[in-house]
Amino acid sequence: MTLAPYAADPATNRGRRHPEPGGETRGPRDAFQRDRDRIVHAIAFRRLRHKTQVFVAPDGDHFRVRLTHSLEVAQIGRTIARSLGLNEDLTEALCLAHDIGHPPFGHAGEDALKAATMAAGGFDHNAHTLRILTKLESPYPGWDGLNLTWDMLEGLAKHNGPVRHPTWAMQEADADFPLDLGSWPSLEAQIAAIADDIAYDNHDIDDGLRAGLLDLDELCAVPFVGERWRAVTARHPDCARPDRLRRELVRDQIGAMVNDVIEESRRRIAESGVASVDEVRRAGRQLVGFSPAMAADERALKKYMYATLYHSPSQLEVAEVARGLLTRLIAAYIADPERLPPNWRASLPEEEPARTRHIADFIAGMTDRYAIARHTELVGPVEMPEGF
Repeated sequence: MTLAPYAADPATNRGRRHPEPGGETRGPRDAFQRDRDRIVHAIAFRRLRHKTQVFVAPDGDHFRVRLTHSLEVAQIGRTIARSLGLNEDLTEALCLAHDIGHPPFGHAGEDALKAATMAAGGFDHNAHTLRILTKLESPYPGWDGLNLTWDMLEGLAKHNGPVRHPTWAMQEADADFPLDLGSWPSLEAQIAAIADDIAYDNHDIDDGLRAGLLDLDELCAVPFVGERWRAVTARHPDCARPDRLRRELVRDQIGAMVNDVIEESRRRIAESGVASVDEVRRAGRQLVGFSPAMAADERALKKYMYATLYHSPSQLEVAEVARGLLTRLIAAYIADPERLPPNWRASLPEEEPARTRHIADFIAGMTDRYAIARHTELVGPVEMPEGF
């Protein structure tokens, strides 16, 4: 496929932090394909299969976790990138890697880590993604990190837009390999951000209905949802399987959002007149996004989801339990770092804030179930709310 002139081009990417001579022996892949494959083979990526998306350590095998969410984001991202003539491999790599920095228990875990490390600069999952990929995940003998392309790291740092107030971890990554934090990222990175929104807006509906935390009749009071539910039931009047109709609803909603993004983004790109990826970065505004009407619909849907799912009593209860668990676990390791595994103990810095940050790195890498097991071992058993 011929790339648009404003697409990221692997042949003219800005290179890697460390030169890699002899890479052609590893198969016929371009720079962005190698980035994608390094993410897929990373231990941190595999750990996402046991990290919270919405539900903490759910009993059911069918609920989404960070790994399945990332795969769904990648599918949506590639579809949009292909339609806009952009680089699918870079888009996929960014989508797959965007949540690698999340600690156990999702945002509840992040809140606990942030509070416990405030004196050491705090914790931010997006910056921690950069920290993992440039320092902590180190399978190569010649350097730390995965040695991803500048274009990949820039997209992960700025997929939500320019970074005006970088945290210490982002500053550290930027100082080592400057990422032009004040500019907009590539269109591929902008797609990763909107694909993330589309995926969790809709797939969380699927999981919420499955868990019994969302009511379909109430959900259909949201105009965007109600309109598509009526279309689904009109197309399939004889379907006696509500579960199939609900999944058809989710597919219709994703399709409507994706088509809207493609049409609106084409309009913005044409209006901006950008003719290269560097001009995209200098455009001074987001070029990939929803139309005003769809953006309003999406905000209304998010408002409903926060009120009824993310901030539901059962979810707030489990978030509080998870936050307390991780807070106690952090305190236990800070009080006695000898409890760290041997490889982490051997590399423990002597001075602060590096010492606390090192312990936070270890805890942030935990899966939900590993954190629960370590809490049981070091602090005592914890009672998780039934079903989640």
